[in-house]
Amino acid sequence: MTMTLHTLSSEIRKEWLEHILPFWGGLKDETNGGFYGQVNADLKINKQAAKGGIACSRMLWSFSAAYRTTGHEIYAEYARHAFQFLARHLIDRQYGGLYWMVDYKGVPTDTRKHIYNQAFGVYALSEYHRASGNQEALDLAKELYRLNESKGYDAKRQAYKEEFDREWNEQPNEMLSGNGVVAHITMNTHIHVLEAYSTLYRAWPEAVVRESLHNLLSILYHHIFDADRRRLGVFFDKDWNPLLDVTSFGHDIEASWLMDEALDVIGSTNPDYKRMVLDLAYAVSERAVQQDGSLMNEQEGLHLDTSRIWWVQAEAMVGFFNAYQRTEDIQFLEQFFSMWDYTKKYIIDSRPGSEWFWSVNENGRPDQHEMAGPWKCPYHNSRFCLEILNRIEQISSKL
Repeated sequence: MTMTLHTLSSEIRKEWLEHILPFWGGLKDETNGGFYGQVNADLKINKQAAKGGIACSRMLWSFSAAYRTTGHEIYAEYARHAFQFLARHLIDRQYGGLYWMVDYKGVPTDTRKHIYNQAFGVYALSEYHRASGNQEALDLAKELYRLNESKGYDAKRQAYKEEFDREWNEQPNEMLSGNGVVAHITMNTHIHVLEAYSTLYRAWPEAVVRESLHNLLSILYHHIFDADRRRLGVFFDKDWNPLLDVTSFGHDIEASWLMDEALDVIGSTNPDYKRMVLDLAYAVSERAVQQDGSLMNEQEGLHLDTSRIWWVQAEAMVGFFNAYQRTEDIQFLEQFFSMWDYTKKYIIDSRPGSEWFWSVNENGRPDQHEMAGPWKCPYHNSRFCLEILNRIEQISSKL
């Protein structure tokens, strides 16, 4: 086991530091700030592509986490660069909150406010403060947190709202709906608010944030988790009625370890929540792992979407490794290794100067999605590397 984990650690560290992070660092826009907004499937950079709020936050988080854990100054510089662009161009200084999109020069082009987007701002700014000690970053994270709570949280329904216009008037949720429905409430927003607040609490361990985390875990358990089917609901109406019979395997396994992280952060041993964490991991393990070791995307009714998406593999590997640590059930570790082998063979693009494909089909053939864009960022796969390296270190210290 020790030798296997040592080899795994070396492989993942090399992938992270020599492949993933250099690709994204290479997109630094020295002229207009931030990072170029799009790289096409043919690896051509579109230097005039729009720059998204979510993408900027995810870049800031990724380089901040890399600097905090490695101490390499190059990542500190990339993080500073991302922070400066976010603070100067994506923060709405008049009405508060992060814009959805700016052009390549930083001029706002889509000024809507989305709680999902604000959550990633909290996440990234909190991590940047943890890495650099930058007080402005923490102040902005607190500001976004307070906006989320004052504008975004509906205490009566115990739900975080979704989409607003620039002046914080609620709007139909265009940006985080899908599958043919417009959802008033989504699971996706709630798990990423949870993730953001876990990191904020590490940077700013105030009772109010702790209470928000307790509240989010309660919402997830009582409204989103379907205990009978061991899955999370995805889309809901304003009264928490499910809109579709859909299971998102990637989100379920991602939420499993994010909820476990939140429990650790606040020191909770709630047995219902702990059982929810493992129920989700076992259900995904049983239902979604393919013969080739990969994880399929989702199921709607009887229809299976068997595409192998980059972030689904990354989050599943962390989720299965976390479940192994919690249970010592060897099936999770075996599935982790099989998925890592699959990822190396099919998801990681071997072309020089590339990164991970967006997705491949059941035959391992990549699609023509962009390699970088408003949603395709280093956050999922760089976090996978960081999480697994940290967890291997924890295990190795006990051997």
